[in-house]
Amino acid sequence: MARYIDANCKLCRRENEKLFLKGSRCLSEKCSFEKRAYAPGQHGQNIRRKVSEFGLQLREKQKVRRIYGILERQFRTYFAEADRKKGITGENLLQLLECRLDNLVYRLGFAPSRKAARQLVRHRHFLVNDRIVDIPSFQVKVHQIIKVKEKSKSLDVIHLALKETRGESIPWLRLNKAGLEGELLEIPKREDIPTPAQEQLIVELYSK
Repeated sequence: MARYIDANCKLCRRENEKLFLKGSRCLSEKCSFEKRAYAPGQHGQNIRRKVSEFGLQLREKQKVRRIYGILERQFRTYFAEADRKKGITGENLLQLLECRLDNLVYRLGFAPSRKAARQLVRHRHFLVNDRIVDIPSFQVKVHQIIKVKEKSKSLDVIHLALKETRGESIPWLRLNKAGLEGELLEIPKREDIPTPAQEQLIVELYSK
């Protein structure tokens, strides 16, 4: 399966915005974006060109794709599904991305980043309604329970990540820290999704 293997900090610098791809490191003094807040590459500091309408749309799409760790072909599939559904296409797109299992593991606070959440899911550390699911893109449905497998409850990475307690501040999730489990209470509304994105630009890009 194709995957991005280059430095994550380059992605933040390319989008000129912190994407929080490395968990708590992004909030520390070690964050590369704080030291080099310019585009990567030999001429990164010298880029001063005017961005076109297409360029703005492309950058927004790339930003959202990189935040959720989605490759281009899969992202197009999500957009096609969002476009088929009733409602606002941009909001549908973000809802589909938010309901991915790896994203919910991250939102609940069981992993320090989405990349780490994806790895934990791949290594079969989580149950959905008491069944092992090792597919990061698995679409979690409302009222399904995400639980840490019994043998995995002693993992340090999970307990260290839980100290950030993201799940307790998200209204559409229920987190049981003692039981190491969480529940998707409802499909999130756009105003409740904390992703900094202008999804309408993505819709305009793919509608051309």
